[in-house]
Amino acid sequence: MNQKGVVRHVVLFKFKDDAPPDQVRAIETKFSALRGRIPAILDFEWGTNMSPENRAEGFTHCFVLTFHDAASRDSYLPHPAHQEFGAQLRPFLDKVLVVDYVSRD
Repeated sequence: MNQKGVVRHVVLFKFKDDAPPDQVRAIETKFSALRGRIPAILDFEWGTNMSPENRAEGFTHCFVLTFHDAASRDSYLPHPAHQEFGAQLRPFLDKVLVVDYVSRD
């Protein structure tokens, strides 16, 4: 199904309980740096959970990447910089949740 509109790639991280805070900060920085290394990324934003609803299930970080279309997103997934980042992240990550959608008005 080919839908029109930009693609949002939403990534949630739940870090291991023993993940050192300096490593978590380094991961935040490295993920942010992907925007400058992967041309397909149109926009990037992130933040940490501050919801009062208490439903985050341990997920603390939310990253939202914007791509022109699904093909651009698809080129990001196997990109060497993304793969390298994933390898550096894995030792500190408990869970990851990914949701992609086409932005609609």
